Amino acid sequence: MKIHCIQHVKFEAPGTITKWIEKKNHTLSTTHLYDSEGFPEIDAFDLLIVMGGPMNIYEYEKYPWLREEKAFLKKSIEKGKAVLGICLGAQLLADVLKAEVFKNYYKEIGWFPVSVVKEEESEVSILEGMPGEFTAFHWHGDTFSLPAGAGRLFESKACKNQGFVYKNRVIGLQFHLEMSEQTIRNVIGNCRDELVEGKYIQKEEEMLDRKDFFIESRKLMFTLMDNLEKIIMP
Repeated sequence: MKIHCIQHVKFEAPGTITKWIEKKNHTLSTTHLYDSEGFPEIDAFDLLIVMGGPMNIYEYEKYPWLREEKAFLKKSIEKGKAVLGICLGAQLLADVLKAEVFKNYYKEIGWFPVSVVKEEESEVSILEGMPGEFTAFHWHGDTFSLPAGAGRLFESKACKNQGFVYKNRVIGLQFHLEMSEQTIRNVIGNCRDELVEGKYIQKEEEMLDRKDFFIESRKLMFTLMDNLEKIIMP
């Protein structure tokens, strides 16, 4: 399977997804938007992964590639490509699917529980093998409304829409399962100014001191990727 990743900033990389790709002997190519790299042809990949980043989806003047990226995502969806968006990536997908992206009531930064809302009725569900509740890593201030025709997948106490699936091929996740300890250290190092007092904002040491969460997140990321693989390559 050919996988292409869109990376918005150097410090938000695919993390443990790369380990899954290596295990499965799939191929990975990447567009590094922070280096002004271009997008591939639509037929050059089977799965598109859209990573996170600290920018807002409407900061066109600061990040002029945002308009081109949205057009590329729209075209990929229209061509029936499988797409996984994580955090900012999920917000971009929601926007392309004509949903609203807006400031969440709470900023959510750290490890917090996520609950499954429902399982979509399909031959292969993206939720197959996922527990009803798990703890995931979060780092976001914005959220999204549910796109028309999409199914809501996850929620948390701080954020109603933590994930959606559209036509069983487009998945948006507000939270992060791909984060390793090093990835989180990288994000903290670049976004430490966001670690202010808040109901759903943990301290740096709380985020890094949960080895059990890192292990569980990796397992869940692999499960999710296995399910995507079954959908793409039945």
